[in-house]
Amino acid sequence: MEKRINLQETQPQAYKAMFGLEGYLRTTQLQQTHRELIKIRASQINGCAYCIDMHTRDALKSGETPQRIFLLNAWKETSLFTREEKIILALTEAITLIHQHGVPDPLYREAESVLGATYLAQVVMAIVIINAWNRIGITTNLQPAS
Repeated sequence: MEKRINLQETQPQAYKAMFGLEGYLRTTQLQQTHRELIKIRASQINGCAYCIDMHTRDALKSGETPQRIFLLNAWKETSLFTREEKIILALTEAITLIHQHGVPDPLYREAESVLGATYLAQVVMAIVIINAWNRIGITTNLQPAS
């Protein structure tokens, strides 16, 4: 792959702002497991190899099981994920693929009912930031660590 612009070097203030949102999310109630599931699933959908590699490694380091990571792409077909996690994963898919059907009202209502308004807001922001990182990674040809 051809070498492309390094946005962190050319736009350090923009990167700092992105890291600011990441830092904020680490101070919220959003569980690390949920953050990593969101990051991996959105990155799978978007096809960002750099982010899939990074967040799979992070998830394993934080105690996520290899089996759940292996089956994340088929989360609907397994009982390994809790109801709360399945709602979060459904939201991740809907927001990541927002151009297809938006976020359906029944999913939003269920998410708000199960997660509560504050946690739902934190989940939405986590989904938004990983989608932004995916777009940066893919556009600039970021490569996984070898």
